Amino acid sequence: NLVRDQSRTKFTLDDDMSASVIKVFVDLYNKDMIYRGFRMVNWDPEAQTTLSDEEVIYEERNGHLYNLKYQIKGSNDFISIATTRPETILGDSAICVHPDDERYTELIGKTVIVPIVNREIPIIADDYVDMEFGTGALKITPAHDENDKKIGETHNLEVIDIFNADATLNSYGLHYEGKDRFVVRKEISKELEEKELLLKKEDHIHKVGTSERTGAVIEPRLSDQWFLKMEDLAQPAIKAVREDIVELLPAKFKSTYFHWMENVRDWNISRQLMWGQRIPAYFYGDGKEDFVVATCIEDAVSLSRKRTNNNNLQASDLRQENDVLDTWFSSWLWPISVFNGVLEPENEEINYYYPTRDLVTGPDILFFWVARMIVAGYELRDEKPFDKVYLTGLVRDKQRRKMSKSLGNSPDALGLIENYGADGVRVGILLSAAAGNDIMFDEDLCQQGKGFVNKMWNAYRLIDGWEVDESLSQPTYALQGLNWYKSRFSQVLEEVEDHYSKYRISDVLMTSYKLIYDDFCGWLLEIIKPEYQKPIDSKTLREVIALFEDNLRLMHPFTPFITEELWQAISTRDVNEALCINTWPSVGVVNQSLLNDFELVQDVISGIRTVRKEKQISFKNEITLSTINNESLSSNYDDLIMKMGNVSQINEVTEQVSGAASYRVKSNEYFVPLEGNIDVAAEIEKLSGELKRAQGFLTGVQKKLGNERFVNNAAKEIVDKERQKEADALAKIETIEASMNALQG
Repeated sequence: NLVRDQSRTKFTLDDDMSASVIKVFVDLYNKDMIYRGFRMVNWDPEAQTTLSDEEVIYEERNGHLYNLKYQIKGSNDFISIATTRPETILGDSAICVHPDDERYTELIGKTVIVPIVNREIPIIADDYVDMEFGTGALKITPAHDENDKKIGETHNLEVIDIFNADATLNSYGLHYEGKDRFVVRKEISKELEEKELLLKKEDHIHKVGTSERTGAVIEPRLSDQWFLKMEDLAQPAIKAVREDIVELLPAKFKSTYFHWMENVRDWNISRQLMWGQRIPAYFYGDGKEDFVVATCIEDAVSLSRKRTNNNNLQASDLRQENDVLDTWFSSWLWPISVFNGVLEPENEEINYYYPTRDLVTGPDILFFWVARMIVAGYELRDEKPFDKVYLTGLVRDKQRRKMSKSLGNSPDALGLIENYGADGVRVGILLSAAAGNDIMFDEDLCQQGKGFVNKMWNAYRLIDGWEVDESLSQPTYALQGLNWYKSRFSQVLEEVEDHYSKYRISDVLMTSYKLIYDDFCGWLLEIIKPEYQKPIDSKTLREVIALFEDNLRLMHPFTPFITEELWQAISTRDVNEALCINTWPSVGVVNQSLLNDFELVQDVISGIRTVRKEKQISFKNEITLSTINNESLSSNYDDLIMKMGNVSQINEVTEQVSGAASYRVKSNEYFVPLEGNIDVAAEIEKLSGELKRAQGFLTGVQKKLGNERFVNNAAKEIVDKERQKEADALAKIETIEASMNALQG
């Protein structure tokens, strides 16, 4: 099966994939859903191709606002307009004002002289104009602005395209012909100023559309393009997500999806590129409508003969459209076409695999790809392509830029793997990859991942290095530790499976990470570890290896290389026993009582360690421990506490022990004798200083709380915070005084 899966590799221009794309194009055209139209499109003058609206990135840029004068014909009066693009005056067809603007009522119907061009254009009225913006008069350039085009169509204005495909000026640019648009902008503003037609030039910040592909400033351009009607096609896809037939995870992306789909425009599917599936339209004449659409040249000839009633037409008489299809027009078919579901709709594989369960992708292509695949699924198979879409965050650099080849800001993946290992890189990034949230890439994340992988490796080396004595019986503390970890593992496994069911992948990893790093390595291995250069009993070793194998199963989805390596190192296994095809661990019994007891035991041991650290009592030195046991912690755990705390004896007492450091675990109180372990006089002096500082802090807080103006006027949360400070200070003072009393006897 693995070999077969590897053989499924598909390439966009494979013969069967291209045939699927062409067939869908022809079918949709025959359903009157694809049309060729002369439309205003987004033009990338660097790549010299059209772009869809979604491929245009709008950026705020610093520019200028130019106020220009147009002379009214037959008078010495002028009308002024404001523009950010003075070079486009060469393509002006009209000046437009609002019909209710009293400033211009008498001018409507008259003509003005376009500066430099000296061409007459009319003054027209249209309620599109905002009377409050600028001078209330607009220059109309139908060839270079979407809104101007609409006004031009309403008023039957001349369309004058002044640009070549590369955004240099054509013959309509007069003496600027052949020059780049931005060069002309500077030169024409200077010429207008010299002719005293530039009233003023102001700094201006405005949004500029740029090409996602090249970064070039896009030009609105009128051209013949191919479009797919989207409004009706979008409806089943909108319903599917609204009713969670297709579930988006995280759900926050639904609003973005609906915004796009409910405002969808016809999809410009043609591109002026060398690469892609060539549009299967064949022209038999010079007119814009003199074409047929067919899957092959033979069918095109047959259709052309019928259309023209000319049975002498040959393939050589036809000219195929040079444009290719937008690459997304092949990608939107992917869930169907990879199983040949377009060419053979009822084949065994498409019926078995479609729809699939999960799609994992980034939110940046939610519309480009995900939404369109859903559309294609319902149009071609009347069924969703997948159940759920899990949207990961994007990895960005420290400047929050999306990592991309064009920006050159992507780290060297092979270099990272060389330094941190493949598993280390995976863990480091996934730990911070909450669904839908972007990741600011930092190599420290990979270092953390590497550290965790090393932790697993060292855990194996520790276990593998223990000598076994078959004659030894299992110690009580080892049995307790193993039973606790079995319950803890099952408890965590339940949490992990809940996270998986909700697609919280980073939470799965973090929960598993803490289990292995803290509970297994930090506690269990320390509990069962034999004394230095002494053997371990065989029962404990077998059980801890079995638990370690469960850990490997849990981590295998995240760290496949190290876990497989350790799996094979633990025991000689053949390919049929490999971890990657092994079973997932099953949830066992969760002994909540044992987990609760162990939480107390861990707190007791942690308290001993804290006292040792704070009082600088060597961990090599044995101590005694006394306890007022109000919580009724079973003495069955004494051996475990004694081993982990290096305690020689545990005594139950009814009163506080003098000359000892104390700490609490819930209602239990524990005492570690200090005599012989520390300098009592120096410790009392140290505590006296801490007490004085705590009392001074308390006085300041109580003074503030005693101020009625503060208490009555400050926000409740601020007053509550001060009261919490007071309570904390009182508790600290009580603890310090108790410690001092204990030391003084």
